[in-house]
Amino acid sequence: MGTYGQDASDLTTSDVLKRDVAWDTYLTARLISEKDLQLIRRYDKRGADVQKELLNEAGPSYTEAFLTVLRNVTKEDTVQYVLALLDQLLAVDSSRATYFHKTGSSADPYTILLRLLQRTDWFTQEKAACLLTAVLVSRPDKGMAEVPQQPMLMNGSSSSSSAHHPPPPVPTPTAESEKVQSTLVTFIDWLTSQLRRPSQPSRSVPIAVQCLARLLREAPARALFTRASGASLLAPLLRSATSGSGGQPVAPSHQLLYEAGLCAWQLTFYKPAAQAMASSRITPALVNLARHAQKEKVVRVALLGLKNLLSDASLDIGPEAVEAGLPKVVQQRLLQSWEDEDVAAALEWLKEKLAEDIKLLSSWDKYKKEVLSGSLEWSPMHTSDQFWLENSPKFEERDCQVLRVLLKLLETSRESRTLAVGASDLGKFISAHPHGRSIVTDLRGKELAMRLMMHPDAEVQKQALLCVQKILLAKDKVAFLNSS
Repeated sequence: MGTYGQDASDLTTSDVLKRDVAWDTYLTARLISEKDLQLIRRYDKRGADVQKELLNEAGPSYTEAFLTVLRNVTKEDTVQYVLALLDQLLAVDSSRATYFHKTGSSADPYTILLRLLQRTDWFTQEKAACLLTAVLVSRPDKGMAEVPQQPMLMNGSSSSSSAHHPPPPVPTPTAESEKVQSTLVTFIDWLTSQLRRPSQPSRSVPIAVQCLARLLREAPARALFTRASGASLLAPLLRSATSGSGGQPVAPSHQLLYEAGLCAWQLTFYKPAAQAMASSRITPALVNLARHAQKEKVVRVALLGLKNLLSDASLDIGPEAVEAGLPKVVQQRLLQSWEDEDVAAALEWLKEKLAEDIKLLSSWDKYKKEVLSGSLEWSPMHTSDQFWLENSPKFEERDCQVLRVLLKLLETSRESRTLAVGASDLGKFISAHPHGRSIVTDLRGKELAMRLMMHPDAEVQKQALLCVQKILLAKDKVAFLNSS
């Protein structure tokens, strides 16, 4: 049986090319022409050097013969075999994808390959998707596809990337451009569906991401992917790729991480996509990617994606980036040497930008507003020693208004996060203010903190204990605890 009984999801190109195809039967059935048969026989089962010479002589003719088989033959084994031949042809030299654009009008690669995506076996779907991607990105009239929405470039684009320039004016549509547009719509919808509901558990997502990483170089593809609600799928994809899902640890390939990060970066140049990604919390996912990536190219796309997102003030991802630990990631990555100058430049830019954001996030007015809102969240101003040294005297303003509200939160709030942050803040105030202990004690802060030591939440207990220690211990001991 050879490979004929093998599960299509496990097949490789080399497996399929071990088969023998009875080409004569397709001539007898008038599914291929005599010319097609001669070309296929001349090419099939020949050595790499012979095949190269044949393709150099008449590459489009051989490609057209193979497309004719794919158009007219439905037998699964034969379809897989021809797809494997074409896959091998491009694997040797990707520039051969131009052959598909020099065939006769009867062998339309877009229609043929789109139809094969609907087949049930995964080998056919995968190879058809990869071939269709190669055909689309190699077409000579890339500027002819229509952009559904006018893309808006964001600040911070890399001068070294030729894929992210503003698109040229959209020319008058032609029959060919309309066909490309229709193909892009259908294909990107199919790729998006593979991200949502993979038809093959282990291969669908990597193949879809691989294809998208190439297609999203173009503005029309970015717009279509966003319109298909694909941009919001990248954040959960990156999170699952770096941390696992369903309780099962994963070891994603560097290539998958790179291509997923590349998709995110390319989409940051299209504002509606950037907005969708920001709303789906792409920022922590990219920070995590920049933190754990072992390959420079993966670090690069993560950092450049973050740079573009942070460049757009309307997205307001600064607090999220700081909370996710980006300042520490940048600090650690700056200690490394990088071959790619874009990485070093992005790190320096992020360092300066984050310093500005932290300063804004650590303002007294912002802190006061948060306390008065009745809900506290961990952010730079709660952990920055500089913030507390500069602002601790302001807690005495208006008869300690802000401090009294903070203590009221510790007494009445039911939010564990608010209680933990509040207890930490009380301890920070005690450490930073010359008379912090006595002020807090006079306002019953000591007994409130001691009560929280019995709280069921572990983080609240921890912060309350640290606060009580700072109330009870001498100033030098408090300083020691504060630095620990």
